[in-house]
Amino acid sequence: MQQICDDLLAECDALDAVVASISEEQWDTPTPSPGWSVRDQISHLWFFDVRELMALTDPDAFAADMRELFAAGGTEASVAPGRSMTGVELLQRWRDDRTRLVEVARTVDPATRVPWYGPAMAARSAITARLMETWAHGQDVCDALGATRVPTDRLRHVAHIGVRARPFSYMINGREMPEAPVHVSLRGPAGDTWEWGEPGPDRVEGDALDFCLVVTQRRHVADTSLQVSGAAALDWIGIAQAFAGEPGTGRAPGQFH
Repeated sequence: MQQICDDLLAECDALDAVVASISEEQWDTPTPSPGWSVRDQISHLWFFDVRELMALTDPDAFAADMRELFAAGGTEASVAPGRSMTGVELLQRWRDDRTRLVEVARTVDPATRVPWYGPAMAARSAITARLMETWAHGQDVCDALGATRVPTDRLRHVAHIGVRARPFSYMINGREMPEAPVHVSLRGPAGDTWEWGEPGPDRVEGDALDFCLVVTQRRHVADTSLQVSGAAALDWIGIAQAFAGEPGTGRAPGQFH
């Protein structure tokens, strides 16, 4: 639990460094997510960090807030708070509340079940999901601002969620998942190999960064160097979704080169 909390803070700090010195005008730069600016991306992360803290500390309050959120339009409601303040104010609110979230998370039994917008999760998984969301929305910010982040071993958390979310990807699309297992073998930033499942005819191989971009729907698989073999693997990679919520539209092929 301490390690994933450290990694979440590091991921937040990496994104913070991208936006810390931008101008107020740059906060309104459009991102690849239709209708969302850089400001909206950070507001979204801040909004759900606050909800995660609520889920950890007051499940009843979280349940009531969740009902209000759904009535107010779901995810879109998460961008409204950021639009009512300056970028500097938003950044400070995000800093303060993510620090508080991690402080609390460090005191929680990692196996504790925590409510969320789908099935409840173990506390450690909930914090890992916050890291995945931070990295994914951070990619939108980097794409908008022309910034780059150096890939780190924190990508393993994102990749793990992407692999484990294969059943969810089918469920959220109203489809039955093929019985054939898919072997995933990725090359980490340090050159080591990360693997899930037993080797077989259905497999996804390649760079960990490419895989993470695909399962968070920040790149179309055609714009990566991933090698996908077998009918089950090809079927999955087309709908792979590591994040909760409705099926994402992803990115069109050729959007990024």
